[in-house]
Amino acid sequence: MTLLYTEVEEELRASVRDLLADRCGPDAVLRRVESEAPYDMDLWKRLSREIGVAGLLVPEEHGGAGASAREVAVVLEELGRAVAPLPFLTSSVLATKALLAAGGGDLIGELASGETTAALAVSLAASPYRPLPETLTVTDGRTLNGQVRAVAGADVADVLLVPVGTTLYRVAAADVRVETVPSLDLTRPVSTLTFSDVPAEAAGAFDAREVLGFGAGLLASEQLGVAEWCLDTTLAYIKERHQFARPVGSFQAIKHRMADLWLDVVRARAAARNAADLLSADPGTPAEGPAGEKGARDRALAAAVAASWCSEVAVHVAEESVQLHGGIGMTWEHPVHLYLKRAKAAEIALGTPGAHREALATLADLPAPA
Repeated sequence: MTLLYTEVEEELRASVRDLLADRCGPDAVLRRVESEAPYDMDLWKRLSREIGVAGLLVPEEHGGAGASAREVAVVLEELGRAVAPLPFLTSSVLATKALLAAGGGDLIGELASGETTAALAVSLAASPYRPLPETLTVTDGRTLNGQVRAVAGADVADVLLVPVGTTLYRVAAADVRVETVPSLDLTRPVSTLTFSDVPAEAAGAFDAREVLGFGAGLLASEQLGVAEWCLDTTLAYIKERHQFARPVGSFQAIKHRMADLWLDVVRARAAARNAADLLSADPGTPAEGPAGEKGARDRALAAAVAASWCSEVAVHVAEESVQLHGGIGMTWEHPVHLYLKRAKAAEIALGTPGAHREALATLADLPAPA
């Protein structure tokens, strides 16, 4: 196992970063979140068609890239660095993972091309370690009724993948009432979904722990990208900002704070890369045997470590970035507030740090925190 980025991963990063720099700069993101359509679907189509990010997890026989979680993690890092308002996490990670685990189907190819966007109809705050709330009912195995709150990506989805119990259902988004509600993260809106005698088609089995745990482990890479941008931007600022005829960054107290932040980000990168590497293993790999290191227990352990650590690091680095930018960091025009809001919202997404640490204690066979 190596946590270093491969040449292919670095090429993928460069392609995504260049396109985001051209189309998704801070000013462009601020303009979009002030509009009625925060998601940049034109950019999403370009990323899908020109770089193929939508189909990274999809096998080649279904029209995808046949890549792994490592490549997905690289894309998430770059999207985090840009706080890009794109449905990559919701469609190409969570929904695609759920559909692949359920058996695939013709929808997989449509998601891989980026022509169709999907969303997993679960609350963004759902935990991999607890059963999903039973807020939906199924009649005759083909009609859904009920409501699901705080669903991310539903407002731009063509198809909704709706878990009820251990079964995943496929629903046309046009048949569901989607109401976007206020969200702390302006770049990732959440919606309330209301199902009223909505026709549905069973897509296969659904394992919430597997799908949400996979998403939480990769969300850590997005949080890493948020923290890296905040650290890099703050470092550049304190080199330029002068007080008493000296750069602010030359003051010892600032140096110590920046050194602590750098160490936090380095540790976050190690945790996120470890999770991405282990999650890239075949889900069918046994927990014991020749590939025991890639087993289910090890993947869950790595995901819990990354999710618990990276979420808190992203928030801490973003908070420090706001403070170290001084007065300008408190303004709407400076984009650092978008990163803080993304970090705070992502901290409770797919399990809180405390939930991941509690699960980690069980997975590592250690006493739970008091």
